[in-house]
Amino acid sequence: MPAKPHESASVAPRTRRWRQTALFFSIVLGYAGMQVYAVLAGYNSLQLAAWSLPPLFAWVGLMTFFPFLLWRLERTGFHRLATAGAWLGYGWMGVVFLFFWIALALDGVGLLANSTGIGALSNTASFMLALAITLAVAGYGVFAATRPRIERVSITSPKLPAGRAPLRIAFVSDVHLGALVGMRALRRVLTRLEKLDADVIVSAGDLVDGQADRLGRLVPLLAALRPRLGKFAVLGNHECYVGLEHALDFHQRAGFTVLRGTAVDVTPELSIAGVDDPAAGSFQHTAYLDERATLAAIAPQRFSILLKHQPVVLPDGEPRADLQLSGHVHQGQIFPFNFLVKLVYARPTGLSALSGGGELYVSRGTGTWGPPMRVLAPPEITLIEIAPQR
Repeated sequence: MPAKPHESASVAPRTRRWRQTALFFSIVLGYAGMQVYAVLAGYNSLQLAAWSLPPLFAWVGLMTFFPFLLWRLERTGFHRLATAGAWLGYGWMGVVFLFFWIALALDGVGLLANSTGIGALSNTASFMLALAITLAVAGYGVFAATRPRIERVSITSPKLPAGRAPLRIAFVSDVHLGALVGMRALRRVLTRLEKLDADVIVSAGDLVDGQADRLGRLVPLLAALRPRLGKFAVLGNHECYVGLEHALDFHQRAGFTVLRGTAVDVTPELSIAGVDDPAAGSFQHTAYLDERATLAAIAPQRFSILLKHQPVVLPDGEPRADLQLSGHVHQGQIFPFNFLVKLVYARPTGLSALSGGGELYVSRGTGTWGPPMRVLAPPEITLIEIAPQR
């Protein structure tokens, strides 16, 4: 499948960090506001007693800061409680997000109906309809999140000698093994990877999103996956949050070579490089972030792949890999969150050609973070075939 040219202006790291910070606080405040909208809609439509308001707003406050509470629960070893809480808290998060947009759309339809004299549904009927649609979409989203699609990408390069069999790269990103993505989900992913029979398997970060004692039982499953030319990975931001040493130990025991500002020669024609996510810089690990030096060490006649968690590319004129593989964005995971994500990461998901040379593939992600659902952003495992030019 040919790449479509796409290149946006480079964003300075300081500007990007400011946008990320602004987006984070906007999400927290926006999520609190969505919950207020939802509980007030239920309060008014169902004509609840006045005494129910304080507990409803206490619930909103608890759920707003729930992800931070879950992080503390996991770090203190209360994994069963954390798992139950994750289903409740993150399920609520997904339902509230969907309900807000669906109810808002129905409110718009009601205003239009009133303005044309048709007449709108009562508040109670509108609320119940919005809730029914929300639960149906959420149920679909939970089902869709467990069915990763196989995306196939074909790339040709003069750097591969004529007559050489295509190199097959299986690419996953953002699996988020942890409270909600465990043994059953990993088995589904591994079954698909085994059927692809790729030469190389790569992970572009956020494979790990849980504590060591929770994830230890998953190590043998990953270790049994042995592609002919090896498994390679880089660290994402969540590996930094759960603990770098724990994440590195998990990758090593699972059979991955973690590329931290390093490149390896996989075949006589192919080199794979990788850098840490910028979050590692917050833990004084800045030495592993320099992709310029990492790529400069690769001979120009070799086809180069760069694993980099966030879909950010160097400006034109800087060293570029022939193919950069990134994730992080989940394509928003739940529509219409993808529009907010694009405020920080303008790159499209899928394959795109870069105006300064090279190509970028951005994965929709293989697992989920937060709500265990995906709506109009299906999970994926990508099979990339690199063949000689004819």
